[in-house]
Amino acid sequence: VLKINLLLREKKMSIKNGNQMPNGTFKVITTDGMQEISTQELFSGKKVALFSVPGAFTPTCSNEHLPSYIKNYDQIIANGFDTIACMSVNDAFVMKAWGEERNVGDKILMLADGNADYTKSLGLELDGTGFGLGIRAKRFSIIVNDGTVEQLNIDESGYDLTSAEKTCGI
Repeated sequence: VLKINLLLREKKMSIKNGNQMPNGTFKVITTDGMQEISTQELFSGKKVALFSVPGAFTPTCSNEHLPSYIKNYDQIIANGFDTIACMSVNDAFVMKAWGEERNVGDKILMLADGNADYTKSLGLELDGTGFGLGIRAKRFSIIVNDGTVEQLNIDESGYDLTSAEKTCGI
C-alpha cells in the first residue's frame, strides 16, 4: 500500500490550461485585520493575473518578479485584467509587510497560502526542505478567466516565463 501511495504521489499532475481552478481560500491583511478571500470571490466573473513566488523578501522575487507587475500595472489593467494577485507560501503578516516594503499599494492583492494548501491543490509545490525552506510554491503564473485556467506558465529557474511582460503579453 505504501508503494502504491508513493507512486500515486509521484504521478500527481499539476493543473493545466482549460482546467477549473480548485476551490480554496487565502489569507490577507486588510484595515479590518486578517481576512479570508475565497477563490470564488477572487476568480468568479473576472480575468485575473495570478503569479506565485517561492518566497516573500527573496532576491529574485523582490527585485525582479514582483516589480515587473507593479511597473506594468496600468498596461495590465488596460489589457482587460480585473485583478493582479501575488501568491506565496508565507503567512499573511509577511505578505502584508512585503507588499508595504515594495510599495504595492492597492495594485496587487498579496495572497498568503501559509500551509501551501492551495499550492498543493494546484500540484505546483516545490520541496525546498534541502535549503531549510520547507514546502513552497513553484514560480508560476496563471491567467484565470472566470475561474478557468487560460494560460499556465511555470519557471524552473529565473522568472522569464512568469514575468508580467510574458504572462500578460506586454
